[in-house]
Amino acid sequence: MNEERKMKRMIEAAAGREKADLVVKNAKIVNVFTQKIEEGDVAVVEDRIVGIGSYAGKEEIDAGGKYLIPGLIDGHMHIESTQLTPEELAKAILPHGTTTLIADPHEIANVCGADGVNYLAKASARTPLTVKIMFPSCVPATPYENSGAVLDSKEIAAHIKDEGIWGLGEYMNYPGVFNGDEEDVKKLCVAQRSGCVVDGHAPEISGKNLNAYLCGGIRTDHECMSEKEIEEKISRGMYVHIREGSATRNAAANAKAVKAETLRRFILCTDDRHACDLKRGGHVDNILRILVKNGVNPLWAVIMGTLNTAECYRLTGYGAVAPSYVADMVCVNDLRDFEAAFVIKNGKLVAKEGKPLFECERYEDGKVLSTVHIRPVAEKDFDLYSESEDVKVIRLLHHNVVTEKIVRKVKLTDGKVDIGGTDLLKLAVVERHKATGNVGLGLIEGYGLKGGALALTVSHDSHNIIVLGDTNESMCAAVKEIERIGGGMTLVKDGKVVDSLPLNIAGLISTLDIDTFEKRLEKLIAKAYAMGVAEDIQPFMSLSFLALVVIPDIKITDRGLFDVRKFAFTRIEADK
Repeated sequence: MNEERKMKRMIEAAAGREKADLVVKNAKIVNVFTQKIEEGDVAVVEDRIVGIGSYAGKEEIDAGGKYLIPGLIDGHMHIESTQLTPEELAKAILPHGTTTLIADPHEIANVCGADGVNYLAKASARTPLTVKIMFPSCVPATPYENSGAVLDSKEIAAHIKDEGIWGLGEYMNYPGVFNGDEEDVKKLCVAQRSGCVVDGHAPEISGKNLNAYLCGGIRTDHECMSEKEIEEKISRGMYVHIREGSATRNAAANAKAVKAETLRRFILCTDDRHACDLKRGGHVDNILRILVKNGVNPLWAVIMGTLNTAECYRLTGYGAVAPSYVADMVCVNDLRDFEAAFVIKNGKLVAKEGKPLFECERYEDGKVLSTVHIRPVAEKDFDLYSESEDVKVIRLLHHNVVTEKIVRKVKLTDGKVDIGGTDLLKLAVVERHKATGNVGLGLIEGYGLKGGALALTVSHDSHNIIVLGDTNESMCAAVKEIERIGGGMTLVKDGKVVDSLPLNIAGLISTLDIDTFEKRLEKLIAKAYAMGVAEDIQPFMSLSFLALVVIPDIKITDRGLFDVRKFAFTRIEADK
């Protein structure tokens, strides 16, 4: 009966026989269906738009001739990468016009399993945001690392229809798919039977391998690096995310691939965007700005960030300002900067002039706390041995998560690599979930730190402790400090801790409010730069991707150095 009552009220208000609950007056309304701009009012009853035209409301908001666009949708986001709780995240991004997230809790699931997914779902439900949770598909991302949990096909089958679960998260083990591995096929069949959307992750996959990958029912990809790759994937029926995160920024380059013929296959996402970047640069609105600056029609940009994403993820009633659609709307000053004057979510004013107009009670869950469990470490654990002076080195490519495999000549002392007098640094991953004692070792170039070490528990995707430094003493001290604070980030100079920032929840998320968190993080980052970190590197986030073994060329896990091109472990010695 409540549905009938609501529909009756909607019809009466739409027909003008009753006042609407809310009317946004004098707006330039972006019509994502016709790619035109209409002038008029938008009437709302409860959480639904009921009409466009001339209306009176019990409550009225004057748009003053500004533009009204649908609420923005982030098509793929790891909430954990913001390092904010969902409650703080909502306060950060709703004022920027983001009203809906497709969230993949892959990161916290690698630490806490289904308990981590449940935490994010319940915490997100306390916010005004619409958060659609994609159950993680690859935990661990590959069989070549140790994570805190394993979510196999049985686990996926048990949870894919849980309340709050919308689909299957990015399928990162692409070799497992196009090689037809039994367990990967089982996982994808579970998703297919449930009728849900499956997200992809397929960097540089093309030809027959791409065809095989798509036979798994995978629908999207956010890893495209070139126009040629985008065109092939769209031609095979995929939606392509244009991504602008913190470490990986593809929007400006990929804007060139947007054409009238393929416009409706592009969607927008941030993937991994840090709290500081959210606060300063915005969220999906930031992607709109970049696209328009790089020649994309503003109306196209809006369509990509709203209607396209809603249709891709089967979000019925989202993505447009139209009768019967959810009343998620953003009033922006213009279609160039997309600065939000006010934001309406589910028919309620939730943000104005960059400020949230709501509070959220934080959800507490002890199952995602106290997650650092390591075997005691000693300085000798960071000794790196080689049988050759010619060694493989991970070379950072700035503003990207892709790395380059290079060869450098080093000095050896009793078989131990000596990096003194070079710009090389040691890089290690220390297993932190089950106290196995695993320590994977390698070398890195292009980072720039001198006289110490830096460590954190954010290391995609298994989130072991990743530590970098120029002496064993400092690296060991950094790992011990991470253990002491229960996960987070730390900086060590000459063997002594300079500063630390705890990430209490799963070693990934801070319980601090965004303003306090930003101040402490910026202070920590400034100290890292003072120790020589290259200025165009984000000291901690750049380091966090060096364990991501599904992104080329060469990475490191707690089990050793990994060649992504060969999808196999590799020795430190250069290939002959």
